[in-house]
Amino acid sequence: MTDTLIVIALLLTAVTATAAALTRDPVRQAAVLALLGLCLAALFTVLQAPDVALSQLGVGSAITPLLILLTVRRVRREEHPGERGKRPDRTDRPE
Repeated sequence: MTDTLIVIALLLTAVTATAAALTRDPVRQAAVLALLGLCLAALFTVLQAPDVALSQLGVGSAITPLLILLTVRRVRREEHPGERGKRPDRTDRPE
């Protein structure tokens, strides 16, 4: 039974990692990366490494995708400065 769980967790991790590598959109990639973190945490749990699984849950499933999403948001905001919420530069102010 344990070997079956290990094989299932390995296959799920391999499929999710492949999906993360093939995804082109950064926002979707962050979501798939979070799912990959959950699959890895399940794999580590099956392999009886609960401390590593907890670390993977925190870092791989939550913090890393969040940082990617925040970075994408900031980059897209800088690419489109004419959108809502733009702060005027010093050159925009009348003298």
